[in-house]
Amino acid sequence: MKIDIHTHIIPSEFPDFAKKFGYTGFVRLEHYAGNSGKMMIGDKLFREIGCNCWDPGVRMTECEKHNVDMQVLSPIPVLFCYWAKPEHAAEISSFLNDHIAGIVHKYPDKFIGLGTLPLQAPELAIREMERGMKEMGLAGFEIGTNVNGKNLDDENLFPVFRAAEELGAAIFVHPWDMMGKDSMPKYFMPWLVGMPAETSRALCSLIFGGVFERLPRLRVAFAHGGGGFGPSFGRIEHAFRMRPDLCATDNPVNPKNYLGKFYVDSLTHDPRILRFLIDLIGEDMIVFGSDYPFPLGESDPGTMIDSMDDLKTNTKEKIFSRNAIRWLGLNLKV
Repeated sequence: MKIDIHTHIIPSEFPDFAKKFGYTGFVRLEHYAGNSGKMMIGDKLFREIGCNCWDPGVRMTECEKHNVDMQVLSPIPVLFCYWAKPEHAAEISSFLNDHIAGIVHKYPDKFIGLGTLPLQAPELAIREMERGMKEMGLAGFEIGTNVNGKNLDDENLFPVFRAAEELGAAIFVHPWDMMGKDSMPKYFMPWLVGMPAETSRALCSLIFGGVFERLPRLRVAFAHGGGGFGPSFGRIEHAFRMRPDLCATDNPVNPKNYLGKFYVDSLTHDPRILRFLIDLIGEDMIVFGSDYPFPLGESDPGTMIDSMDDLKTNTKEKIFSRNAIRWLGLNLKV
């Protein structure tokens, strides 16, 4: 069984929130040529997408082609809208979450849902989290690596993580609003350099900020193999030992103690990196993710793992489904 935990979706009919709320910055979707669409922000093109980004039927056909049994649906990160007025971000979150929950309800054997939250307003975020978990059947929520420049250890966000632990909500951390993007506009570098750095930023914040220590039952997974965290871990742990006056101000526990206590997806594009991550954090904490349906994702989901003949069958089964079931808190048998 293969459960792809890292796939993104957008509603096919998307309101013009900029017109509704009276200010710009919101995404709108323009359809053209039947099976194509343009994600627009104001008059600027953000991304061109195909119908597999909104059509569940197309997704299921492509899943069958790639031998993927289930997809975990989450919003496209540009839709987080943390910068918007809280009440407007809450309305957009509800709209997106209703859409994802509707697809899951219609195709429960094919899709699992992760919603989004208005994290700039923790009280509203917790209210939406409770609705998603108690009323809508979501498995958890996707969040960004920062909230308007604030790291995930910000004390205002701690109640949201505490609520996630109490409600049993899985958290999927995805990079967005990449640091330094304005200083590296060429060569797609915000996605190549900024995204891995953002994910390491989020992981270090949750470790050094003591969030993992205070919430040991919190289930968190990080996109893109954990970004730059794994390859940098030797430096991170060394800095903790050599400069505790700077690194251990909020949590005295060595970062190595948290290896094996968070998940990363398998999207590394290189078997050598995936083997390294298995060795670093353990085969029980890697979950299969493809970033479907985007170009930086795995074009044939699962092929790389299938091709790794040195991985035992049991290891592949864990990565493809068993670990995801545990992270998502599902009652599934494989």
